[in-house]
Amino acid sequence: MRKGSEKVGFKPFPIGVDNFKEMIQEGYYYVDKTLLIKELLDMRGKVNLFTRPRRFGKTLGLSMLQCFFEKDYCDARKLFQGLEIMAAGEKYLKHISRYPVISISLKTMKQANFDLSYIQMKKMIAEEFGRHEELLKIGKLTEEEKERFLAIRDVKGTDADYLDALRFLSACLAKSYREKVIILIDEYDVPLENSYFGGFYEKMIPLIRSLFESALKTNDSLEFAVITGCLRISKESIFTGTNNFVADTIADERFSSFFGFTDEEVRKLLENTGNLEYFDWIKKWYDGYCFGKTEIYCPWDVLCYLNKLAFESES
Repeated sequence: MRKGSEKVGFKPFPIGVDNFKEMIQEGYYYVDKTLLIKELLDMRGKVNLFTRPRRFGKTLGLSMLQCFFEKDYCDARKLFQGLEIMAAGEKYLKHISRYPVISISLKTMKQANFDLSYIQMKKMIAEEFGRHEELLKIGKLTEEEKERFLAIRDVKGTDADYLDALRFLSACLAKSYREKVIILIDEYDVPLENSYFGGFYEKMIPLIRSLFESALKTNDSLEFAVITGCLRISKESIFTGTNNFVADTIADERFSSFFGFTDEEVRKLLENTGNLEYFDWIKKWYDGYCFGKTEIYCPWDVLCYLNKLAFESES
């Protein structure tokens, strides 16, 4: 494989890397999906749900959004230098590093019973409160708000505290920074699918509904939210009454190219790594998806195959 890569400089393939900052800073090969930012800003959906199969870059996509939008999270202009969003114009760049961001993943809620899932939810929320504990020093929160913030952060809050914890954190962030909040939720369907097969779905649904409705429906501090998962859970179950709700599935076209690799992206990847001779082979075995009207390859399969070629060439 390396026979052609010396011309452009070899970059390692990001097998299992789903952190955008790590991917760019450590020099992994990155297939540019940053125009997802432009599409989200153009569409202006308040709550955006993306459902795609596993290993199609959903977590990486949310990490990329966090890096672009979150205030004081990273040196975003340096991190995104040379990527497509930076040429999209000031209309979009004015949003860079502008917003407070809440970023959570529900994957740890995959547990054997409801009680364990609930405990993991509280720990996950507490960790995100801890990530924003600078709010306690800014001076905008009341003593009562600080007390509740600390209780949630230290996993000592009441059940009621956690049911609307995302809305409360949003309000604290908006109040402190005078800017509305972006909420990113990854693997939203994990506790629901797990509880369905585990026999405690009827207990899980009210919990997730309360968490989401307070954050996404009755939240004046919300700029917009992006939610990802593998399954489409009916809107009536957990998104009841959510305004300006946009659900994008594999049947839809607008965002079809932002999760997974397109035909053009695979060809470019092979050209840049000296592997263009394998294009027909990869197309035959891994071009098995169609999102909207777009042919899509599974990134995991393509990268694992190229990594295998790299290993074999060194042997």
